[in-house]
Amino acid sequence: MTDALAFLDVAAPVLGSGLRLAVPLLFACLAGLWSERSGVVDIGLEGKMLAAAFAGGAAAAQFHSPWAGLAAAILAAVFLSLVHGFAAITQRGNQIVSGTAINFLAAGLTVLLGQVWYGEGGRTPQLGAGDRFLGVGLDFGISRALGHDGIGALWSEVIVGHNILVYAALAAVPATWWVLWRTRFGLRLRAVGDNPHAVDTAGVSVAGLRYRAVIVCGVLCGFAGAYLAVAQSAGFVRDMTAGKGFIALAALVFAKWKPFNALGACLLFGLLDAVAIRLQGTPIPGIGTVPVQVFQALPYVLTVVLLAGFIGRSIPPKASGIPYTKDR
Repeated sequence: MTDALAFLDVAAPVLGSGLRLAVPLLFACLAGLWSERSGVVDIGLEGKMLAAAFAGGAAAAQFHSPWAGLAAAILAAVFLSLVHGFAAITQRGNQIVSGTAINFLAAGLTVLLGQVWYGEGGRTPQLGAGDRFLGVGLDFGISRALGHDGIGALWSEVIVGHNILVYAALAAVPATWWVLWRTRFGLRLRAVGDNPHAVDTAGVSVAGLRYRAVIVCGVLCGFAGAYLAVAQSAGFVRDMTAGKGFIALAALVFAKWKPFNALGACLLFGLLDAVAIRLQGTPIPGIGTVPVQVFQALPYVLTVVLLAGFIGRSIPPKASGIPYTKDR
């Protein structure tokens, strides 16, 4: 029993850190799920998250409000989503090229604007405590009753004490499942991703449904970017997404385009990231101290390993990536 409690004492901070690190991945993964379920491939998640993080950090610093940062982040990401939607849906352009262009645009524009506006090498001003989303008090005295060891540590590190965006990310999973699998709108949206001709024949606008999907995608990317700049960190830092948009895409494939599977995949990536941070600088018996770059590469190595064939056959929506042309 003592060993189990000791293990929980060590595991609880890692699990809590893994959950927090998984949040931007989860938002972005759900964003990709909405878009790709409608038939629009979006590899521009990275760029939308980066633009949202910059807009969120800048607005929070300007207005001294995390909610202003969240609103700005959502607006920036939705704008880029509409640009992608215009190129992919209205103009029937190549969706991969459009998404790649958004990634390059966001990477360059955020650094340029950050340098011009603030002169800090692409950073936004440091945010104070009142400008950020901090932990919310949902404990109700339970931590005191449970104590600080074992179950109490698990409760205080994993269940409570997170900021509101963490709980929003977790709530977005069942909400996405319910809307896409239990409503008429969700049924039509998924049908657009599989058989847009049938939806068009039924008198429903294919373009309209796909635009709604990419808007939701933008909103979720806005949440992801705001979390990075206004909750997890105290401002925007150059290239702070660090490939999280691409890992989210890998998690989406791993999850087979299903919300609860996406939650599990993102938690796995987040936990691996947390373990890597925990092990940095820690000597390993028989090996010694491993270079920090090895642990930083672990999430990306896992991505390659999983996608190399350990997830079984993963079939995307049938019309995914295919521009729809109305029959004459």
